[in-house]
Amino acid sequence: MAAAAAAASRLVGPKSASAADPSPPEETDTAVGVLIDLTRCTGCNSCALACKVANDKAQRATPPDGFSSESYSYVDEQVTADGKTHFVKRQCMHCLHPACVSACTVGALRKTPEGPVVYDAGKCIGCRYCQYACPFGVPTYAWDDPFGLIHKCQLCRQRLAVGEVPACVAACPNGALRFGERRALLSQARAQIDSNPGRYVPTIYGEHEASGTSILYLSSVPFTELGFPALGTQPVPLYAEAIMQQTPLIALSVASLATMMHLLFRRRNHLAEFSTNEEAGGAAQQDDQRAGDEQ
Repeated sequence: MAAAAAAASRLVGPKSASAADPSPPEETDTAVGVLIDLTRCTGCNSCALACKVANDKAQRATPPDGFSSESYSYVDEQVTADGKTHFVKRQCMHCLHPACVSACTVGALRKTPEGPVVYDAGKCIGCRYCQYACPFGVPTYAWDDPFGLIHKCQLCRQRLAVGEVPACVAACPNGALRFGERRALLSQARAQIDSNPGRYVPTIYGEHEASGTSILYLSSVPFTELGFPALGTQPVPLYAEAIMQQTPLIALSVASLATMMHLLFRRRNHLAEFSTNEEAGGAAQQDDQRAGDEQ
């Protein structure tokens, strides 16, 4: 824990990636992360509840069952094909090349060289592009707020700023969560796999997926069986940017179609109105003619 606190105390650095400067900063030697050993997780929810307290959320005594504006982390229960139950802590993965940062058009999200992907509510316009871009489904939108904004884990940036470890790490009673420098965590994870080949699958999830994440996992079963997306090693922003580049064209096509439909319906209504007036005029003329004949 002393090493983790030391890692937290070294979190300083001005450069970060944002919409204004979309290229992610080089990962520093002291960039931090969290190693999650799923073989130690018992599903006690201590981490998720501590997250609520640290972020001043309501219903602090109620374990969350998914991401929301009130819960940035939760423990997912997965049953594998052999009938065994596994618990998986979910939170923002703090990607090394985050798609959410690439997708944000106003710089509300940025990747810091120290590891965390942080969020500035003062810049957010609620467009939700980050939601569409994230391969892990992390950012959530506050639908019940008239000024709805995005909510996500920020790796307890307020705690890191004063040299403390993330609340979830501090709360885990089983040692399933370990905070420290990412490179050191990777070395430790490899050593655990090598010394316990029967306990872990030979993969560290987050080492290479989507070009790497700050949150790393060890597991006793393949990660695809636990609901983890099977991502390649390319940064997700490469795919997100391709989608974003098509957005103006799609928007223009939709706008053009809407305009054409409006003109079509307007013309149809105009013709229908003209036809009705013609019929009414013809009927009135016939009535006048009959009245003249009777006289």
